[in-house]
Amino acid sequence: MKRALIGILAGLGALVAVSLLVLVVVSLIVVRQDPLPERVILEVDLRKPLVETSPTDPLLLALEGRKTRVRDVVEGLHRAAADDRVEGLLVRGGDGVGGWAITEEVRNAVLHFRESGKPAWYHADSFGEVVPAQGAVYLASAFERVTIHPSADVGLAPLVLEMPFLRGALDSLGIDPRFQARHEYKDAVHLFTESGFTEESREALLAVLETLEGRLVEGLVEGRGLGAEAAREAVRGGPWSAAEGLEMGLVDELAYESGVRDALREATEDAEFASLALYRDRTRGTWERGSRVALVYANGAIQRGEGGGFDPLGGGASMGGDAVARHVREAAERPGVEAILLRVDSPGGSWIGSDQIRHEVERAREAGIPVVVSMGNAAASGGYVISLDADRIVAQPTTLTGSIGVAGGKLVVRDFMARWGIDWDQVSLGEEEPGGFATTTGDFTPEEWERFGEQMDRVYDDFVDHVARGRGMERDEAEAVSRGRVWTGADALELGLVDRMGGFPEALEEIRELLELDVDEPLRVTVFPAEPGLLEILLSEDFRGGIRAGDGSLLEGVVRGLRVLQGLGELGRDGMISPGAVRTAPVEVPGS
Repeated sequence: MKRALIGILAGLGALVAVSLLVLVVVSLIVVRQDPLPERVILEVDLRKPLVETSPTDPLLLALEGRKTRVRDVVEGLHRAAADDRVEGLLVRGGDGVGGWAITEEVRNAVLHFRESGKPAWYHADSFGEVVPAQGAVYLASAFERVTIHPSADVGLAPLVLEMPFLRGALDSLGIDPRFQARHEYKDAVHLFTESGFTEESREALLAVLETLEGRLVEGLVEGRGLGAEAAREAVRGGPWSAAEGLEMGLVDELAYESGVRDALREATEDAEFASLALYRDRTRGTWERGSRVALVYANGAIQRGEGGGFDPLGGGASMGGDAVARHVREAAERPGVEAILLRVDSPGGSWIGSDQIRHEVERAREAGIPVVVSMGNAAASGGYVISLDADRIVAQPTTLTGSIGVAGGKLVVRDFMARWGIDWDQVSLGEEEPGGFATTTGDFTPEEWERFGEQMDRVYDDFVDHVARGRGMERDEAEAVSRGRVWTGADALELGLVDRMGGFPEALEEIRELLELDVDEPLRVTVFPAEPGLLEILLSEDFRGGIRAGDGSLLEGVVRGLRVLQGLGELGRDGMISPGAVRTAPVEVPGS
């Protein structure tokens, strides 16, 4: 019966796979039949969050599809600015594009497009809908004209940082959180050990909020012509109705999308709309010729090994120290590659995994291959470890970085287990009964706790030493900007932790300088390793292995979809239990 059931499921899986293959082939044929109009209004849909990379897991790809990538939008807008066929830009938005630093990156690309003198319009269905959307309002302030649905909202509100604290729940369950951190600002384990923000965490996070609000106010002043005080009142006094937003100067017109499209076509003398995907598919990009630059992505929480599993604290995918280190090493060794652009968006994770990647960055530089880091929303803790040895570091003003510190420990669950009638016993080769360090349930002995602290000190000292050497600081200077504190990119620039503000374009400018090229010299940016297409994924051994009969692979593939359970099961691995946990707390920034 079991074999028959597996056979039936395998047959269904094969049928689904074949159907997907047919759909892919048909879609490719259909897309290639669409010509690019001679005169174009570029249309970009930013109503869903952007991503750094597309998923390569076939199940995830089938469920989520391919989302628009940050670099596609940025490179597409730069390409369109110089293209005489493109006569205007219409962006549809209203919700956050995936974080404050990504918002900055797209906003800068819009400002670059506007320098061409072409009309750039933004239409919002609504700036949030019963939820704040400060990031979308900030992005819209870069456009020449902003319109909004007549009955919509302008979701401005005071900026808030929030995170959950589990200490009370753990106490009620009889679970004892036993963690150490280096030092007072390192709040990654406060999720378990505290019932609210500590004074030091509150100090650091308030500084982050001030930077975010400052950027938003500055955008409204420069883009919408508001006075500084009026802009700050607009941000803190919302939410507003569309009509109130019009009266305050936050938008230019209340209009339906169809009317906006008609008006823009009239303004461009009947140019035709073309999607970003169609435009990029039909034109040759500015990042597709010239000296070859390998673009290596380092996204997600850092684990040892190959990574790719679920990150229970951050809620997204992880990266593996082995995998990213190998990508950097192979890119540096690939004939024809002249420089590496390392795109980092990570809250940190395993110290070992982080140091593996950092070491390969160091080796690439020693081999004569320049390495430039471009930071996304976050490059903090372990995310900063992998960045600090690059030739240049480029970050956005709102990037969260630094968090130079370490935390680790475990949850002591013996009393919790006892409440449910679960007893634990031990067999040991030691002379005495082992303490909690060697067990999954017991507490540390005083000697073990002291020894554990020594391990924490060693990792922290290594981290600060790497910062001092990589950034050309004295040891005491590196210590002063460490102690686990999170900094914004703007603060990090003043402190010497990064070299420049910006995103992809600015990082490529740094690469041109390092390669001694002209400022307008084209570069061929190649993702390394190459991102597989959907057809390639469907034909891969990993996917085909999931529909074989008789070995349980199909059922295993279904189980892989339960990533939350997998992640919770690995909570003690690399991220929390080991003394080498270098990551930031899972703080959420609404409206970004």
